[in-house]
Parts: sequence; C-alpha cells; structure tokens
Amino acid sequence: MRTLCAIFFFNKIKKNDEAEFEEYKNSLICRFVLDGIGKKVGESVAVDDDLIIIKSKEKYLGVPLKHIEQDGKTLVVKGLVDRFNAEKMGERWRQESFKEIKYDSDEEKDGF
Repeated sequence: MRTLCAIFFFNKIKKNDEAEFEEYKNSLICRFVLDGIGKKVGESVAVDDDLIIIKSKEKYLGVPLKHIEQDGKTLVVKGLVDRFNAEKMGERWRQESFKEIKYDSDEEKDGF
C-alpha cells in the first residue's frame, strides 16, 4: 500500500511540474528579446523543447532556455550565444514547424 501511495504522490508531483513548465513556456512567447547590453534581438515566437525561437528580422534564432532571463515584460539573453548555431537551430525549427502561405496574383487583386 505504501508503494502505491508513493507512486501516486510522485506522479502527481511530476504532472504538476509539467503543467508549471508548460505555463512557463507559454509565458515566454510574444515578448521582445534583448541582449545583455539592452539591444533588441527580436521577438519570441515559440518554445521548442529546451529552445526559445526568436524572430530576428528575416531570420529565426534558436536559443537555449537556460540563456533566457525574464526582465519585466521583456526577455534578456544572458551570456554569450553562438549566433551561427542559433541561426542553424532556428532554421531547422522553421523548416519543421513553419509553413509560409503564398497567394496567387489573382487572389491578391481581390484583396484576399
């Protein structure tokens, strides 16, 4: 009986931790992201496992969550991040998750 109670208790804790982590990840989306000196990097658009995806002009950057810190309404990238690898991870996310919609020229004339 004790084993069953312990298993139930630990499963409940794990589910609560997962729910809290999901809520945390969702709170990181749609925020401006700044670097350590306050320069705008871009805007957070998604969280993929342990990466936050940042849209920076025409590129997408994948930055590990451990390098992100909340500062009020914005997010700050702390420490040094390898821009080349961040672009590579962001591009991989874009190819797997993001589909760009292209319209025919006839549709553009109608406004749709």
